[in-house]
Amino acid sequence: MSCGKTKIIIGVLMLSFLLVAAFPASSAEGEVTVGYVEWDCAISQSHILAAALEEHFDMDVELISVEAGVMWTSLSEGDLDAVVCAWLPATHGFYWDTYGHDVLDVGANFTGARIGLVVPEYVDIDSITELNDHKDQFDNMIYGIDPGAGIMAATDEAIELYELDMNLLDASDAAMTAQLQSSVENEEWIVVTGWVPHWKFDVYNLKFLDDPLGVYGEAENIHTVLRKGFLGEFDEEVAEFLIKFDLTHEELHEMMNRVREEPHSEIEIARKWIMENPEALNRWIGVE
Repeated sequence: MSCGKTKIIIGVLMLSFLLVAAFPASSAEGEVTVGYVEWDCAISQSHILAAALEEHFDMDVELISVEAGVMWTSLSEGDLDAVVCAWLPATHGFYWDTYGHDVLDVGANFTGARIGLVVPEYVDIDSITELNDHKDQFDNMIYGIDPGAGIMAATDEAIELYELDMNLLDASDAAMTAQLQSSVENEEWIVVTGWVPHWKFDVYNLKFLDDPLGVYGEAENIHTVLRKGFLGEFDEEVAEFLIKFDLTHEELHEMMNRVREEPHSEIEIARKWIMENPEALNRWIGVE
């Protein structure tokens, strides 16, 4: 079966008037536009989805990297067809409350996700309530990611509710993990915005800080969300695939670690992953 062409457009689009120029019109038959945020789990999920649609259904898939707010706005307006990185009910809760009535949630594709503040195991505290007592050891800094992420809004709230004398640094997932690596190598104290699934828990000994006020919520699920009307444009086999698409903890972490070891080759890695994991594809297309 021939492979579809995957076009990867990377960029964060901040102004709504740019959307018309940046996004294509609604997908024609055989073409799918998938949006994702620059989290390692989202990158891996989205590329596996694209590889499966290309290889099994011979569809053309366009992958578009955007900031979370733009992703949800574009999906609700029909400029994106699908996302497989919607964290619900809490992390993307604001976006769901705003745009949920304009999109279709077809269910969880990963269960047991979690967000919070994370430190290395050697850091001798266990709760967010202890951060102020050791703020000098942390240089009064919490290392964060992109400012549009739900975990950043939650951390702003945590700083306020816990009255933390800490500054939240806007950065990126890559910048945050690079700082984490440097600190761990030197056994320095560091606190970062963290989440599961993420490969950093496979590489470093890390722990979530207790959150007695429940700012970061309980365990979450990652959902597949589609633009309204999308399923009706394709045959039942494609619809069934999108509804059944899911990844186990082990599957997603395997993919994330492959991408970490060989960056900028995500779609090739995903195609190989699909070939080496036929039981996953069979699960999604209903083959026993």
